[in-house]
Amino acid sequence: ELSEFFRATYGPTGEFNAKPFETGRSWAGARPERRAIAYDSKGIASHMGLLRRFIRVGDTDLLVAELGLYGVRPDLEGLGIAHSIRALAPALQELAVPFAFGTVRHAMRNHVERFCRDGISNIVTGIRVRSTLPDVLPNMPSTRTEDVLVLVFPIGRPMSEWPSGSLIERNGCEL
Repeated sequence: ELSEFFRATYGPTGEFNAKPFETGRSWAGARPERRAIAYDSKGIASHMGLLRRFIRVGDTDLLVAELGLYGVRPDLEGLGIAHSIRALAPALQELAVPFAFGTVRHAMRNHVERFCRDGISNIVTGIRVRSTLPDVLPNMPSTRTEDVLVLVFPIGRPMSEWPSGSLIERNGCEL
């Protein structure tokens, strides 16, 4: 059911985005540690996954909860991300991470800016993100560096303690 949800949700953003879910998998890169899944009478309404990991921001290793695999059924768009984060808030507190972080395409900027006005998150600019590719092929590089919007959610520390740097090393696959 989840893989079908992701194919339907990610497909309109590009055929390649839905491809990882064609095999019935419910993750595209790294497998989530926890998930928040909302249901209604039509089935899955929204999803967000999280994975605890160490990333490197500039010269600093930092424990975070990476948020990803975010999706809202198209008929519910505009109602989902804030509710999904709020649903995960107890799990984030329980994991005792200083920050949660996630990335989105620049096309989502207006959407996440509205979300950031609630004070839950901050957009951090001028940072590129390097990730390991989920499938390593001999004729392709094993990593990808992207210019994406970085969202940081202060959980156990204030935003002023987020380290400076122009590159985040994910130390693994994107969630």
